Amino acid sequence: MQLWLIPIFPLLGAVLNGLTGRRSSQGIQSAIAVGSVLLSFLWVLKVLSGAMPLETEIRESYFTWISSGSFQLSVDLVLDRLSAVMLLVVTGIGTLIHIYATSYMSHEGGFYRFFTYLNLFMFFMLVLVMSGNFLLLFVGWEGVGLCSYLLIGFYFLKQSATDAGKKAFIVNRIGDCGVMLAMLLLINTFGSLDFQTVAAKVKGMPVELSIGILTTICLLLLLGAAGKSAQIPLYTWLPDAMEGPTPVSALIHAATMVTAGVYLCCRVSALFEHAPIAKDTIAYIGLATAFFAATIGLVQNDIKKVYAYSTISQLGFMFLAVGSGAYAAAVFHLVTHAFFKALLFLGSGSVIHALDGEQDMRQMGGLRGKLPITFSTLLMGALAIAGFPFFSGWYSKEAILASVYANSPWMFWVAVLTATMTAFYVFRTIFLTFFGDYKGQAHPHESPVIMWVPLAVLAVLSVVGGFVFNVPHFLESVLPAHAHDHDFSLEVIGSIAGLVGIGFSYFFYIVSPGLGDAFASSFSGLYNLVYNKYFVDEAYDAAIVRPIARTSRNFLWQVFDQGVIDDGMVHGAASGAMGLGALLRLLQGGIVRNYAAWILLGAVSIFSALALLGGVR
Repeated sequence: MQLWLIPIFPLLGAVLNGLTGRRSSQGIQSAIAVGSVLLSFLWVLKVLSGAMPLETEIRESYFTWISSGSFQLSVDLVLDRLSAVMLLVVTGIGTLIHIYATSYMSHEGGFYRFFTYLNLFMFFMLVLVMSGNFLLLFVGWEGVGLCSYLLIGFYFLKQSATDAGKKAFIVNRIGDCGVMLAMLLLINTFGSLDFQTVAAKVKGMPVELSIGILTTICLLLLLGAAGKSAQIPLYTWLPDAMEGPTPVSALIHAATMVTAGVYLCCRVSALFEHAPIAKDTIAYIGLATAFFAATIGLVQNDIKKVYAYSTISQLGFMFLAVGSGAYAAAVFHLVTHAFFKALLFLGSGSVIHALDGEQDMRQMGGLRGKLPITFSTLLMGALAIAGFPFFSGWYSKEAILASVYANSPWMFWVAVLTATMTAFYVFRTIFLTFFGDYKGQAHPHESPVIMWVPLAVLAVLSVVGGFVFNVPHFLESVLPAHAHDHDFSLEVIGSIAGLVGIGFSYFFYIVSPGLGDAFASSFSGLYNLVYNKYFVDEAYDAAIVRPIARTSRNFLWQVFDQGVIDDGMVHGAASGAMGLGALLRLLQGGIVRNYAAWILLGAVSIFSALALLGGVR
């Protein structure tokens, strides 16, 4: 099958652009970047065409990585139905976004550097989803984190961009500590980090009804997943990541990297099935994150920030599905979310491009006639994420809601309310951007064909993707499933929730355009709390960032580093050596009679000491 070619193509693209980009034209750089990802996508299709129906896992082992006593670990790439779905999403959506980015980034400095980072990200993401063991997955896991840092801080002359990159890197490292500790416990418990071996051994273990080793492992993995997939309390990095170029937001922070946490939880579903406490924790965190982020999205004015909080909320839905035991539904929503959220981000990029960088929706309006293609495609994405009947998001969201109701009815109703808010804030962006009167100063223009063609493809997928790609059926043989009765009334409730959200948004921003501002004035305290994102960043800054900074500056630097190490040890040792040298120089005056006196004094001292010792005896 030569599975290794799938990640190697983007890696070669990164190497070629990295080494030759300064001396080549943008056309060559674009061809290398897009061509490498397209080749990867085509090779995925070739492999899958020869492997279907993929009833069993295909594994290719290349070499032994670690051999220590009984512990053996090799570099293995695997292809099963779960990784096949992820490969199609990563390479397929990745190809479209690379094509879009060749035009979007054409006027930016560091064009070759951007695509070097983007291709490198693709390599690490493909390693992550194809790995046959935890350690190789962790290599990809850390690699996508590194590329995320590089791409968020791409505009490195902007302080806000560099700060956002560092924030993403540090917050993700907190979660990564959980994954590393989990791997150590897996080695101690199972003697292996291979997914297949761990899954086989855990099947013979009892379900933990209290906190034990399996629950601890799962909670540590959850910490890593929460960091990568921006769940409470490690979600704050993702909204700031919008400082990066819009194609980065579409690929890394909507369609691929942020879903790695969901993928990890589904990959180790056998562990979570034996740790119900950890699984319930996932459900609570997912539901809280979905609701919390949705409320913030209601009042943001930066179009990319709205979609950022929407991403956090939709990831919360995926975690809620995992916690409810609906792993296939979680992956289904991961796929449909990749369609419509990549579309929404790229569409917002088209709007920003048309308005010369403007992102504030209060400076938009009336763009429907000026950007007809962008409007039409974004509308399809908005209907999909709102759960409009028979659009792609409707299928996956209804699958999640049905599983949540079977697991916990009260969670279902909170999720329905969250779905209503989702429809409201997404259509708020549509109405504020494309309806009413234009309020900006730029001269809007439709994006070039190379940008709107990927939008059109994603729009089609957002409309029919849920019907065409029956992901739950495809994954039912590889992921655990909890049977529950099909209830048509739940589908009706979910559909009504989306329609109600759209209706309220239409009333607030089309029928009575001033109603939103009036509501904000009447409930100014609540509005300011939500608008300022519940002051979570400020609380983190006051409770964690500034105390650490003060401790580092006032104690670790000034007291320990300068006082103890520099002044006490480094400079102190130097001063002591110089003082001792000065003293010894007094003994080396070059006068012979002084040397004779010192020899005589030394001899007398020695004989006196010997005599004294003899008297003592």
